[in-house]
Amino acid sequence: MQYYSTNHQAPLVSLRKAVVKGLAEDRGLYMPEHIDKLPKAFFDNIQDMTFQEIAYTVADAFFGDDVDSDGLHDLVYDTLCFDCPVVRVTDNIYSLELFHGPTLAFKDVGARFMARLLQYFVRSESDRRMVNVLVATSGDTGSAVANGFLGVEGIHVYVLYPKGKVSPIQECQFTTLGRNITAIEVDGVFDDCQRLVKSAFMDEELNSHMRLTSANSINVARFLPQAFYYFNAYARMKALGLAEQLVVCVPSGNFGNICAALFGHEMGLPVKRFIAANNANDVFYNYLQTGRYEPQPSKQTLANAMDVGDPSNFARIYDLYGHSHERITQLISGATYTDEAIRQTMQQCHEATGYVLDPHGACGYRALKEQLRQGEVGVFCETAHPAKFKEKVDEILHIDTPIPDRLAAFMKGEKQSVPMTADFDQFKQYLMQK
Repeated sequence: MQYYSTNHQAPLVSLRKAVVKGLAEDRGLYMPEHIDKLPKAFFDNIQDMTFQEIAYTVADAFFGDDVDSDGLHDLVYDTLCFDCPVVRVTDNIYSLELFHGPTLAFKDVGARFMARLLQYFVRSESDRRMVNVLVATSGDTGSAVANGFLGVEGIHVYVLYPKGKVSPIQECQFTTLGRNITAIEVDGVFDDCQRLVKSAFMDEELNSHMRLTSANSINVARFLPQAFYYFNAYARMKALGLAEQLVVCVPSGNFGNICAALFGHEMGLPVKRFIAANNANDVFYNYLQTGRYEPQPSKQTLANAMDVGDPSNFARIYDLYGHSHERITQLISGATYTDEAIRQTMQQCHEATGYVLDPHGACGYRALKEQLRQGEVGVFCETAHPAKFKEKVDEILHIDTPIPDRLAAFMKGEKQSVPMTADFDQFKQYLMQK
């Protein structure tokens, strides 16, 4: 499989180069040259398959030309050492719980897969220099990537995060690890962190000094594996006899997660339509209404992991549907919610069902409540364990959210981070000394 840039000004590359490089030379995002449809027999029998079996079939369609079958099998099965179950919330709304991995967030799937795939490629290369992974985070990406790559030989990870704008528990998950993980605390917002990462990839002097790649969802190895759990969700809903009129709602920030779902749809996943649920950062919602994509400075909200004012993966969605606003809006609708609406949704859901939503999942749940039509069944992504936002959840619901042992262990570590302004020259000089 060859990969092209969404800006169409860079040469085609192999999967290996797309993964190791992360971003194309023309600043575009890599896309697979074609997307293969999965056979009808796969969907006919999918309800009888395990999560790992489903994921391996999907992975083979994406990566089978570039990774040998035994290696790919090991990658998938090692990545998915945990389940992503579908849980009933109401009669027609189900939660796809994506927080059962090591860092209790949906990004564990993509981060673990990418770490293993990158190591697979690095081990077979003659170039033995250290690979340096740059990742910007608004919350869960940093912890998932840091823990996915922790201790991986030949790879060093730099996590850039906005000072004071991630939850204390999220911060502990990537600032207390040490070893081959360095946390960089940027005096700015997530968009500043993402800009620093993208600028680093475009700097010739820096790239000649060190090997750089990204573990944000701009990297194909990070976002594509997230398609696995949408196929699994369909299988579980089909087993319940509820997959005929299935609507999938994805809380969306940088749009890598819903982009993976859309790739699954292009592979034949029988989802009727999709909803992208936003917090107050409503750039994509506004695009759906007007046809104009107008990035804005990100707004700080209760659902902080979605605080993105210029979502990178819009470029992939735009490219996937031939730059057609009509095609995009035929398949995807949007929603946007204030902090007050998120609070109300968390309270109402808990009172009515007993289910505890985190602020991001609350956006997905509410969008389904408001947009499901007669006869449809909805699945929304519960992207992180509520305990990762314990202070907010406890305050809003007047409960004492139990902290899982895995989270408690992170909180015992000592914070280690490098303070940094949002100025690229300072960031570049820091890396040039490495």
